[in-house]
Amino acid sequence: MDFPGLSLDLSSLAGTSRPDPNALYDMLIIGGGPGAMTAAVYAARKTLSVALIAGDFGGQVATTTDIENYLGFQVITGKELTDRFVEQVQHFKIPTAKGDKVEKISQEGEIFVARTDKQESFRARTVILSTGKRNRHLNVPGEQELVGRGVAYCAICDAPLYKQKKVAVIGGGNSAFTAALDLLKLEATVVLLNFSAGWQADEVLVAAVKRYSDKLRLLSEQQVIRIEGKDRVEAIHILDRNTQAEERLLVNGIFIEIGLLPNSELVQDLVQLNEQGEVIVDCHCRTNVPGFFGAGDVTNVPHKQIVISAGEGAKAALTAYDYLVGKGLV
Repeated sequence: MDFPGLSLDLSSLAGTSRPDPNALYDMLIIGGGPGAMTAAVYAARKTLSVALIAGDFGGQVATTTDIENYLGFQVITGKELTDRFVEQVQHFKIPTAKGDKVEKISQEGEIFVARTDKQESFRARTVILSTGKRNRHLNVPGEQELVGRGVAYCAICDAPLYKQKKVAVIGGGNSAFTAALDLLKLEATVVLLNFSAGWQADEVLVAAVKRYSDKLRLLSEQQVIRIEGKDRVEAIHILDRNTQAEERLLVNGIFIEIGLLPNSELVQDLVQLNEQGEVIVDCHCRTNVPGFFGAGDVTNVPHKQIVISAGEGAKAALTAYDYLVGKGLV
């Protein structure tokens, strides 16, 4: 997926070889976010034969403007952090299929086979799936054009950028109310818009948000029809689903908090998923299939954060290494 204004410099990967379809790797890592790239570094340091298959690099990190909660950096842009991740992976000369999408992973005996959209297959003794999640989108004009320029999907990441500004939050559940609360604490003026009637968030969150009534407007049964802006978000157009009246709200930013979808379709016939479609893992990143591991946002591990995904990637690689050692394969 392309994001306007976010052109990652991946030229450092130019000298990296592609994975060999005829090889049997110790480990395949599927994904290009913090979990996948951290797993790749840890696997390489264990001198495993490893290949990385990534449709793109950075994942949701690449769509984040400024990051202020990643240890070691007071503030860093999503692009800069992604580029640093990529540079470190490239240092280990890990074979990388950049731009390839794995469509399905199957198991043949004790070997895993990943088939891509380029009609190639890659084989390995272990797999780490770290494909992350994708945001549910409104799919309205202006949304994709203004991602990273006023349209945001992570209040924890971007809320501090909107101190004392006017912000719309879209959604009616816990994530929307948490985002609204974070913004209100920063003295932002917030309008909270929900497509459905009423609110689905926990009562304690609703009550906490309502304490800021002087800076809050709650509107249910509202449909977002367009996001307006040239270089940055300037306004949002909404439709009252009862009266059919349209309204234009001047805002500096929009937080879309209508949920996330795990990128787990490629393994839905292989490993156990929960009701949300997340890959179920234990505290060692193991799935119900021996040799298959999960890391980061695609799994049922709570709190979807960059640092957590990176830590889970490291843990998954070390656990996979222990699995290979136990089987006498390395």
